[in-house]
Amino acid sequence: MPDETKDPNPVLPESKAPEGATPAAPSEIKPPAAKAAAPAPSSEAKPAETPTATTEKTEPAKAAPAAKPDATTAKPATPATSAGDAKPAAPAAAAKPAAPAAKPPAKPEGPKPEPWDSELGRKLKAQYGSGIKEAATYVGQKYLVVDSSIVYEILLCMRDDELFDYLVDVTAVHYPKREAQFDIVYILYSFKNNERVRVKTQIKDGEKLRTAVAIWPTANWLEREVFDMFGIEFEQHPDLKRILLPEGWKGHPLRKEYPILCQDQDWVKENLGIESGQ
Repeated sequence: MPDETKDPNPVLPESKAPEGATPAAPSEIKPPAAKAAAPAPSSEAKPAETPTATTEKTEPAKAAPAAKPDATTAKPATPATSAGDAKPAAPAAAAKPAAPAAKPPAKPEGPKPEPWDSELGRKLKAQYGSGIKEAATYVGQKYLVVDSSIVYEILLCMRDDELFDYLVDVTAVHYPKREAQFDIVYILYSFKNNERVRVKTQIKDGEKLRTAVAIWPTANWLEREVFDMFGIEFEQHPDLKRILLPEGWKGHPLRKEYPILCQDQDWVKENLGIESGQ
């Protein structure tokens, strides 16, 4: 015979309600839910607080997973870099390089000698052959280049046959790197024909030429000047001596090896009684 004192729906010990709480109906008692796998703790999220006791058992609050950034809408902020890794900011506007300076115009090519085709040149070439080395014009100035062995004959022919009765000048040019270092230039003029022609020849250092004083008396002082400035001697000259510098002066100032500020210090001291200022 059953014991009537016993409750037909006894409450299990593990589901006892705390004192003062109304016991729940059997139909309302839910079996404990399966424990969900707790999310891995992260360094940024704090663990959820332990729930307090309630009238019924409830599932522990789950920590909401961190929202994943939407790649289409937002991008994660670029982490700040240290001062040493920071790149310098680009300049606001890159300065354009200055335009290169305009090149100066090319120097025009200088005038060149041109062949001088004349009756005089053809006649002299027919008479002296290879002794006439060149007949040309340079910026309108006519000249003949002749061998030094026939220069006296050419000068005599120019006076007697071509009527060049005036010797304007005799001068020289020094080319120290050339074997025949000196050019001797005779500038002739014809009053009758109103024509000017130069006769040039080349000689080595120390080589002599025959004087033209017998052809034109004005050659006297002109050849003395060439002797004084260049040291070139003219054979049979009536009075070949210095004309600008005093006798006994050392050197010839228009030679290229003669310094531009040079003086014969010995001559200055001996004849003027002073020390040279050079």
